[in-house]
Amino acid sequence: MTTIRFEKVSKSFGDYNAVQDLNLEIKDGEFMVFVGPSGCGKTTTLRMLAGLETPTYGRIYLDNDDVTLAAPGKRDVAMVFQSYALYPHMTVRKNLAFGPEVRGEPKAAIAKRVEQVSELVGLQSLLHRRPSELSGGQRQRVALGRAMIREPRIFLLDEPLSNLDAALRTHMRTEISELQRKLGVTTVYVTHDQVEAMTMGHRIAVFSHGRILQVDTPARLYGAPANKSVATFIGSPKMNILPARLAPGAGHVTVNCLGTVFTLPSLSLTSALPPEMIELGIRPDDIHWTKDAPSRCTEKMSGTVISLETTGSETFVIVDIQGVEVNSRFPSFVQIKIGDQVDLLFDRSDVHLFDATSGDSLRDVSSIVEMSALSHVK
Repeated sequence: MTTIRFEKVSKSFGDYNAVQDLNLEIKDGEFMVFVGPSGCGKTTTLRMLAGLETPTYGRIYLDNDDVTLAAPGKRDVAMVFQSYALYPHMTVRKNLAFGPEVRGEPKAAIAKRVEQVSELVGLQSLLHRRPSELSGGQRQRVALGRAMIREPRIFLLDEPLSNLDAALRTHMRTEISELQRKLGVTTVYVTHDQVEAMTMGHRIAVFSHGRILQVDTPARLYGAPANKSVATFIGSPKMNILPARLAPGAGHVTVNCLGTVFTLPSLSLTSALPPEMIELGIRPDDIHWTKDAPSRCTEKMSGTVISLETTGSETFVIVDIQGVEVNSRFPSFVQIKIGDQVDLLFDRSDVHLFDATSGDSLRDVSSIVEMSALSHVK
């Protein structure tokens, strides 16, 4: 098993900076997910790790080995792409065995390894079939099995589920996570889908414009985003970002957001003096209809319903409050309609405060977790 380390890695294509000053360490046996919108640098970073791109600056290490300039074949990594890239004229067995055969490994060892890997990924009954006779999920398993059979130092997966339908994607997420747990191989997984990232990764690196905005566990990214960009990217529906004012007091600050006024202890803020004008973030899941709100929710906003979206288990209601759209969670198939006046409640410990200029969080991470835990106990 292997650790991965990027030290001040940058990659430019002409005048375009795809990756800028990347510093990241991935632990031995960790499942690390790179997530972000298209063009954010996540795939370029993966390709540099695989040796398919050379960094413009910086160094890449596998354990203590500097592989920055090493050829792909010298890195002992296995990569699975969005395209399955299977040999159409070969059976599943031949596809799995092709790599070891090219490397000249003993036939008996290859046959044994093919049986072991096919059992691990559930392909035992399909070894005689060709790729055209397989479903999308089965072909993805063959691609995974082909990567596994070489027993690499690290696995690299570049959006491997993009070609699958929604139900199969959910199933394969579980299978890949379970395989990684069994094998214990350091794995880097690239996706633009934040649901995949949140459900699969031990830690997640959120990319934007060639830089990492935050690296953390799924729970911390969701509950304590470092900035507004992370806050709005992680979570579906995305976090509400609302205009607010902040007034310091003795041991506390007063927050005024769309006419709702409440206080927070000063200790819950970062040491930097926050600006008068800020932005307040709160997730739709944390804003409730007054008739269905938990007892801990005491802060109230009122407005007019302008949109409803029922998902089956719940309904998300967009409410116009002083000209600002606020998304909130209501019970499933609630008996309200567009144009109704509604009251919304939330708990002050669920809010996030951001610098209106830089987008950086103004809340102390430890205080958010502590306050949230205490409020939910009540």
